[in-house]
Parts: sequence; structure tokens; C-alpha cells
Amino acid sequence: MSAARVMFLMGATATGKTELALEIARRFEIEIISVDSALIYRGMDIGTAKPAPEILHQFPHHLVDIIDPAEQFSAWDFVQQSQRLVAEISARGRLPLLVGGTMLYYHAFEQGLNRLPEADEALRRRLDQEAREHGWHLMHERLAAVDPLSASRIKPTDSQRIQRALEVYELSGEPLSRLQQHKATGYAGPIEKVILAADDRAALHRRIESRFHEMLERGFIDEVAVLRQRGDLDLSLPSMRCVGYRQVWQHLDGELSQLQMIDKSIAATRQLAKRQITWLRKQPPGNAFDCLNYRKDAIFRRVEAAFSQP
Repeated sequence: MSAARVMFLMGATATGKTELALEIARRFEIEIISVDSALIYRGMDIGTAKPAPEILHQFPHHLVDIIDPAEQFSAWDFVQQSQRLVAEISARGRLPLLVGGTMLYYHAFEQGLNRLPEADEALRRRLDQEAREHGWHLMHERLAAVDPLSASRIKPTDSQRIQRALEVYELSGEPLSRLQQHKATGYAGPIEKVILAADDRAALHRRIESRFHEMLERGFIDEVAVLRQRGDLDLSLPSMRCVGYRQVWQHLDGELSQLQMIDKSIAATRQLAKRQITWLRKQPPGNAFDCLNYRKDAIFRRVEAAFSQP
């Protein structure tokens, strides 16, 4: 039996993916699978732009609110859970619609996980700075906490290999030792793609800025304060490294003024969008729609065509 047909709805942050997904859900027998490495966390609602509870009740989103912020969730976990969900949704006679902006998850789902993440120069500079402040022996201890097998193979003085192992973990959410064991597990079924493109970068930046100010008005700082007061979370965790959360945490620690926090959060979100856009440009042509100027009926025809194919 062949794998089910699925549809990807991809786009950079603030391009309107959720709104379009809900429009599709109102018209077609689909189920939404979230492809977002921040929406997985419970208690992180405002800063992740999580759909409102009433929306989630009316249109359930799979892989939303599935783990605590203190827990880990890797790309491998996403592949395993999303492929299981695709089979279940298809068995119910519905079309699985994968929606979000975590490009690593899309890549892992479609291509498998046998390839290691490419080097990230910004991340490497940060790791180098942390090593200068704390020493490579402490960086090796950090590696041992998340990837004990790699740490056992790498000497505490081997800064290059320590850096690479930590880089792979931060980019993928998985230990290097586990990724090296994975074989390709790419999705075997047909994949239809719709991309919400950001043709007007300045307009996207304005939307990012406006959305962040709306988050602040809705109580984003208080949300982070509650998480901070738990006592079991810190900035080394993937959850607290999510865009905005790190900056608000630093503001609450007194490291950033409110104005600095706002500027750095917006700048970090723009950088995230830039990386997402760069990745999406590598996708096959013919699937992109300008997020600020597209006809919904054109998208609906794509969904209808996907339903009509075996």
C-alpha cells in the first residue's frame, strides 16, 4: 500500500500561514499537522503566535501543546510522529495538511535525516564567545549532558569537534551520535506544496514588528515571567531559545532594557524570516504565492486537485 498524499503549506514567519490553513480547513476535509518547533510547548502561547484555544478546539492542530518547555523534541521525533499522524488522517479519508515554518522539520520529513545540518556561522560565533567566557572544558560538559556518546569520543581539548557537536545539536535538536546512525527515512508518498512567499520584504518586516508589539500588549512579558519563575528552565533549553523568549528573559534578568529587548526581538525575528526565505527559494518553482497578494481560489484549486488524485 502506497503512502498517502500530503500537502505542505510553507512560509516565513508572519506570512499568514495559520489564517490560510483555517480557510482551507473550513472548506475541505483536512487535518492540520503543525510544523513548528515552538508550538509544541505547553504554556508558550503568546510569543509563539499560537492559535487561540477556541480555534484549536474548532480546528484541532496535531503536534501543538504536546510537551513541557523543560522537555526535548527533535527533528527525528517530528518525523516519527508526523508520519504516524499522516497515516491515521489518511485512513479517516482526510488530507493531511502540514503547516508551519520550521524548515528543518519539512526537510527531515521529505528527505530523511541522514544528512547533518550545514554549518551556521552565527551559531559558531556564539559558541566561540561562550567558550571564551567559560572555557572549552565547560562546553565539553555541556555536550556530555546532551550527547554523552559524542562527548566520550571527543577530548575536552578538541575545541573544533566540541563546537561541531554542539552546533549539530542546537540546529537539529538531536545528538550528533544519533544523527550519524540514522539512515534516510524520506517520505515515500506524493507531496503537494504551497508556499506563501514574501515578495515585499519591507512589508514583511512591518508585519513582524506590528505582531511583536501586539504580543507585548497581550502579556508576552508576563508569560515569560511565569516560565522563569518555575525554576527548572534556563536559556540553555531549546524552548527558551525561541525567538523573543530569550530576549524577554534577558530583559527580566536586567541584561536588556525594554527598548533593547524589543529591538533585539524584532531583529531576531527578521533574521529568522531571512533564513526561512532563503531555504524556500530552493524549492521547485510554481508553488509560490505572494503572501500579500494572492487569490484564495487558486489555493483552493490546488487543494481540490490534491484530493482528486489517487
